[in-house]
Amino acid sequence: QAQLVESGGGLVQPGGSLRLSCAASGFTLDYYSIGWFRQAPGKEREGVSCISRSGVTTNYAGSVKGRFTISRDNAKNTVYLQMNSLKPEDTAVYYCAARSQAMCLMSPPYDYWGQGTQVTVSS
Repeated sequence: QAQLVESGGGLVQPGGSLRLSCAASGFTLDYYSIGWFRQAPGKEREGVSCISRSGVTTNYAGSVKGRFTISRDNAKNTVYLQMNSLKPEDTAVYYCAARSQAMCLMSPPYDYWGQGTQVTVSS
């Protein structure tokens, strides 16, 4: 059964860092572009970052550019989101998603979604 599982979320103080992981099981991420999305309470889901199948092309939302870095390790079948200089407004549930196309998108449709991991930025 194809699954994506996010991990690495938690509570962090403003200015801190977290690294989220998105691990695939039941399929190989080599053939998929990956997106990270987030949804804060009372807000719509928004695209945070995405990476192409080759890993050459990455995209970032303006609100996270310069602070977040997306990367992939196909040998580990995992995609990462390094989040630095975190702000309270980054608080949300973060989801990864896989799309069976070479180029990634900052919005759906995606083929597979993880269950999400909570990130809370608070002092």
